[in-house]
Parts: sequence; C-alpha cells; structure tokens
Amino acid sequence: MASEMSTNNQISDFYTFKVNGLDGKEVDFSQYKGKKVLLVNTASECGYTPQYEGLQQLHETHGDEVVVLGFPANNFGGQEPGSHEEIASFCQKNYGVSFQMFEKVSVKGEDKHPLYVWLTENAPGNEEPSWNFCKYLVDENGKVVAFYPSKVKPMDEELLSAIQK
Repeated sequence: MASEMSTNNQISDFYTFKVNGLDGKEVDFSQYKGKKVLLVNTASECGYTPQYEGLQQLHETHGDEVVVLGFPANNFGGQEPGSHEEIASFCQKNYGVSFQMFEKVSVKGEDKHPLYVWLTENAPGNEEPSWNFCKYLVDENGKVVAFYPSKVKPMDEELLSAIQK
C-alpha cells in the first residue's frame, strides 16, 4: 500500500518497496519474494560500465537463481548524466540489457532514495555505495546478506558462490 509507505518513514521490509522502472511503470518488489536479488547502482560513463555485460550474462545464465536490478545513479563523478530514455537506449544498444532497470535514483547523500537508505541500514557493516557498480545481495527472505564493492565483477566466483548457496 503506497499510503502505508508514505506515512511510515521507516520501511522495514524489502518487499514493500515500489520503484518506477526506466519505462515509468511502477515495479512492486513483492514479486521478488522467495528469490535472491542483486541490486546494482549503475552509470553509463564509468570505468566499471563494462560490468553491464557481466550483469546481463548473470541475468541470462543464473536468472533462475537471482534477479538482477539496475539503478542508474549520478552520485559519482557525474557519470550518469542521461535521461531515462538515453539510459535505456545506451544499455540496450551497447550491452543488450534485458534485466530490470529503474529510473535514476540517488544512492548516497541527503537525497538518498529510501531503498538505498534501507539497503545501507540493513547491509552487513552498514555499507554504502562508494562508487558506481556496488552490489547488494538480498536473500530469498528479503534480508541483505552481502555487499560487494565496484571491483567485484558480476561473474566473479565470490558473487556466484553466494548466489548459489
């Protein structure tokens, strides 16, 4: 219930989030119950941008084990300046992205999106993205079980083994 979320600043359940996709349509996180979810803050003009390829590969080869969600963010070095349409076009044209991408959000600072507030508060060690392509792994019960910095690639053994647990 959206009214429940707006009156309650403290969201305690991953599955109550609703965030707009790049197409502007609301995505209800309740559909991810019982699935592992990897949330990644992305950018189109970053040295780590080629990780889109690994994220797409992860989506294609391990989509039955984990749902990949991309969140464009312009928090680091202004490396995601594009509009929602430009981001969607870039991701599709350059990397064939077919996993769920969301509207641009802020992942740190005063205007941090409520989802990223929740992820930071619930991550082991209260980890917050320090650059583009940081990753949060949420288990089948909606609990943040791991945080991976940018340097950990989507197809790295460290990440794959956590997904396959």
